[in-house]
Amino acid sequence: MGLKNTFFLVLVFFVALITKEAQAEKHVVGGSQGWDESTDFKSWVSGEKFKVGDELVFKYTSGLHSVVELGSESAYKSCDLTTALDSKSSGNDVVKLDKAGTRYFACGTMGHCNQGMKVKITVQGGSGNSPSSSPSSPSSSSSGSSTTTSAASTNSYSFASLVMVASVLAIFMFSMF
Repeated sequence: MGLKNTFFLVLVFFVALITKEAQAEKHVVGGSQGWDESTDFKSWVSGEKFKVGDELVFKYTSGLHSVVELGSESAYKSCDLTTALDSKSSGNDVVKLDKAGTRYFACGTMGHCNQGMKVKITVQGGSGNSPSSSPSSPSSSSSGSSTTTSAASTNSYSFASLVMVASVLAIFMFSMF
């Protein structure tokens, strides 16, 4: 009876790990300050890890700000809003991070991007094997514009490998009893 309980507990442990890995996180951009020109996005993003399946939530005063997704690093650096891939203005916008790679966001209100209201986010794949990126240098302006990037994912187990281990344990446990 003790061996069966031990295997059951190990199986429960792996199921808990799988569940944690599978859960998407919601990241409120800018934390408690939200999407605002007074927010230090570089500090905010330094403590965040973004992975496929997560969501970004942009909270701001509608009419005062907006969210524009830019398609390239050069558009991001130069605050070229004419190349926008998407634009949102509800004040509570959600962006799903559906693939690994770098995403660029800026405020669409004239002058806000150049004042630092922009964020560069690197989304890691589920396995955490995507290369990490280092913080970008702030662009030069008198307002101290800042750019940001995410920390690399430190998760060393992929969802698929956890499922496989749990499956092997379950087969082993049930074959013994």
